[in-house]
Amino acid sequence: MSTDITLRPIGRHDIPQVLAFIRDLARYERLEHEVLASEQDLSEALFGEPRYAEVVFACLGPKPVGFALFFHNFSTFKGRPGIYLEDLYVQPEMRGRGIGRRLLEWLARTALERRCSRLEWAVLDWNAPSIAFYESLGARPLDEWRTFRLTGSALEQLGRRESPDS
Repeated sequence: MSTDITLRPIGRHDIPQVLAFIRDLARYERLEHEVLASEQDLSEALFGEPRYAEVVFACLGPKPVGFALFFHNFSTFKGRPGIYLEDLYVQPEMRGRGIGRRLLEWLARTALERRCSRLEWAVLDWNAPSIAFYESLGARPLDEWRTFRLTGSALEQLGRRESPDS
């Protein structure tokens, strides 16, 4: 089955499908209420200048059945870029057919071609099937690190604070 799957970068005409996949993933993660992205937002981020992220589709024939959205980060210790996988999603009826693995293999190859030192992502702690899948590929959790996020009013408050050196 996975040999019938093709991978391709998206085009501008694919933005509605990208947003649909994002909403499907958010529903699965019980975070649908947090999806504020619009097609315009995604179009600007994925095809604007600068380009903030990239998307690859997994397709069965012409029909997209999954996607990966990623962007570059940077390791100061390695002095090289990395790839951060923001979202990986495969439609429920297509899971168990090697599609997620194919997307991750593509990302790993892309990371190597771009001289990246790592490929990393986050997974919700309750998502046992995904954690087991990632570990089966050789990925390891970074238990000694905690993720922090500044958003909403806290981000605005800090960003608008006048610094003594400005």
